[in-house]
Amino acid sequence: MKQTTIVIVGPTAVGKTQLSIMLAKRFHSEIVNGDAFQVYRGMDICTAKITEAEAEGVTHHLIDIREPSEPYTVADYQRDARQTLETLSSEGKIPILVGGTGFYIKAALYDYRFASSGANPKYRRKLMRIAQEEGGDALFARLKHVDPIAAERIHPNNVVRVIRALEVYHETGTPFSDRVRNETVRQLYPYLCIGLTMERELLYTRINARVDQMMDGGLLEEARSIYNQGLRNAQAMQAIGYKEFIPFFDGTCPLEEAVSQLKKNSRHYAKRQLTWFRRQMSIQWFDMTDVLDDFSTKAEEIYCFIKKHQSKSK
Repeated sequence: MKQTTIVIVGPTAVGKTQLSIMLAKRFHSEIVNGDAFQVYRGMDICTAKITEAEAEGVTHHLIDIREPSEPYTVADYQRDARQTLETLSSEGKIPILVGGTGFYIKAALYDYRFASSGANPKYRRKLMRIAQEEGGDALFARLKHVDPIAAERIHPNNVVRVIRALEVYHETGTPFSDRVRNETVRQLYPYLCIGLTMERELLYTRINARVDQMMDGGLLEEARSIYNQGLRNAQAMQAIGYKEFIPFFDGTCPLEEAVSQLKKNSRHYAKRQLTWFRRQMSIQWFDMTDVLDDFSTKAEEIYCFIKKHQSKSK
């Protein structure tokens, strides 16, 4: 019998990591990463990757499994995450899936089927040149022409996703939106989803403070290291926390402007995360606004909620 996976979601800087460690220790379990960029080695500060000290001995999976130069698709993640969930479940452990990349998490838990399509690096480079020379709007116009459904789902500024959608169409002749059979896909794994939220102004204050802490901790040097490897067009370089510094490294904007843009993008991303999760998954939400000085009390409340749910499920 499959163990019920505990899923912890929510926007950046809301407290997911701290809660996951507490629950993993209480349930004697292990944690599965649900963040699209923590899979990359060396991308530590940018992704707020958990440190050895923060992990407190809890085993984490699907972290540092790819080089920044390597592509890693949602289909790759789906395969690896399911294998990990199956292994933990077979060992009698309750998997704890934690992260903010909603589509990755849902792809692991539901029967999404992705059409296979070989990558075409030459065509991808061609599209990237168009984006650089003509702007992202030119690419998005192409996407709206060949796959209007995908164009409704992908933000025009998400150049990586726009390019991927065009690449799939170019290679397969079928729309990127057809990769998923339908929106009412079958659930494969039993799960209980815990969502963390927070009053918006406080969340934004925490996000801004986190960016400042990252800068003090060496984020600029980390981003420069990826940039200097010639990976400006790689998937990894599109992470929030790296792409904002490309204009600074290119000498076209001051550092202060890049940092300000990073804070803005991080706040907007948090808003999109909350919107996505509220629309896409069944979640029990817990407000973390008033628990900054007493996290353990809220964590205990969540633990008791999970235990009660487990008792009803037996």
